[in-house]
Amino acid sequence: MKKVHATASTFVFCRFEGQGWKIGLVLQPRLGKRMVAGGHVEDDETPAEAALREVLEESGLKVRLLRRASVPLPQGYPLEVVTEPWWTTLVDVPRDNHLAEPHKHLDHQYVAIADSPDPVAEAVHDFDWYGPAELAGLDMFEDTRRLAEFLFPHVDALDRNEGVVGSASLLPA
Repeated sequence: MKKVHATASTFVFCRFEGQGWKIGLVLQPRLGKRMVAGGHVEDDETPAEAALREVLEESGLKVRLLRRASVPLPQGYPLEVVTEPWWTTLVDVPRDNHLAEPHKHLDHQYVAIADSPDPVAEAVHDFDWYGPAELAGLDMFEDTRRLAEFLFPHVDALDRNEGVVGSASLLPA
């Protein structure tokens, strides 16, 4: 059985004056593909904290995670609630700098908004912004492209907190 490592990745969007929404993608140096920022969850952090840390490290951006619509907990619930991922996927990966054998990533995928396209820290990866029409020409994994294309038409509503995940308005026809 393959080992499973927890990871977190984030679909980061930013509104550009006169150009609309764009998604921020890093060039992953080992794989040579455009990807959303992400990486391993450390022992001392939640997946949501890892998502924010990885975005800052890889792109230099400070972002705000968008909450996914969910059933509220009862008033007075005694435990701390953390930001939920939008999706959690299991990905087969080749050996990497964390493990010298093929393994799996349990990826906690988030959606976030960068209120400014300007980095607040130095990025460790090449990073750039792309509009929806540019995605088809990028060398990227198909799952990432599909989720980005799915999210683009809804970013305005999600940013205004109007979208409800799972509603007919956000499901493809």
